[in-house]
Amino acid sequence: MTIRVLLADDQALLRSAFRVLVDSEPDMEVVAEASDGAQAVRLAKEARADVVLMDIRMPGTDGLAATRMISADPALAHVRVVILTTFEVDDYVVQSLRAGASGFLGKGSEPDELLSAIRVAAGGEALLSPAATKGLIARFLAQGGSADDDRDPARTERLDALTVREREVLVQVAGGHSNDEIAERLEVSPLTVKTHVNRAMSKLGARDRAQLVVIAYESGLVRPRVE
Repeated sequence: MTIRVLLADDQALLRSAFRVLVDSEPDMEVVAEASDGAQAVRLAKEARADVVLMDIRMPGTDGLAATRMISADPALAHVRVVILTTFEVDDYVVQSLRAGASGFLGKGSEPDELLSAIRVAAGGEALLSPAATKGLIARFLAQGGSADDDRDPARTERLDALTVREREVLVQVAGGHSNDEIAERLEVSPLTVKTHVNRAMSKLGARDRAQLVVIAYESGLVRPRVE
């Protein structure tokens, strides 16, 4: 299947560059372009996009608000948002993940990283760019306050629904580990890990792995580390 990509950025030149890159791949195509967040939300539905490459800073409705709208719309439950940011230390990154983004990517990333991010986001397996996977979410969440300040009591209670093994897998997911890496660490099969991840997502109401990571930190199951 071809991955349908929506480009949301107020800079036409950047959109053109991304379009050339995406359309050069046999398994993906750009189906629409948006210059602001409101247009991105509308086109995500009209163009039946699978992945939205979303800039944060846009006039009118910004990328953060648009991500919230997409995440909250049941009709767009299949859409994955990858935030494009000029600086990977942008404070908005934490808010973006909490708003429902599947991950983020720096605009200075290599073309292969961007294409890989689109593929893994479409597959629901990725949470960040390859260069930013290990422990980076923890550092970003640490910028938003202490674990005690950010803890969500409701989500802490929902963790009670998880089995011991599902909690163990969730901790590993929060560390940025892939299913194969988790399988090796816990000495189980990758298929078993995938099953635990899917069950944890269902019980916690998470759209994807990125949301699982946010829940793990907000609930206090995992504490942020600042290196």
